[in-house]
Amino acid sequence: MYEITSAASRRAYQLSKLQPYELEENYGKAVSLAARQIFSEQVRFKLVEDDGFEVIPDFKTK
Repeated sequence: MYEITSAASRRAYQLSKLQPYELEENYGKAVSLAARQIFSEQVRFKLVEDDGFEVIPDFKTK
C-alpha cells in the first residue's frame, strides 16, 4: 500500500508541474488522476534506491 501511495504522490507532483490536458479534464485534481493512471496501468512505477519512487508513463494503448 505504501508503494502505491508513494507512486501516486510522485505522479501527482509530475502532473501538477507538466499541466497536461488530462489534468484540466479532471478539474485540476492531480491526485485522483494520478491514482487512476496507476491503477489502470497507464503509468508504471518502480522503487529507486536513492530517490524513492520513479513513475514512468506508459504510452502504449490497450
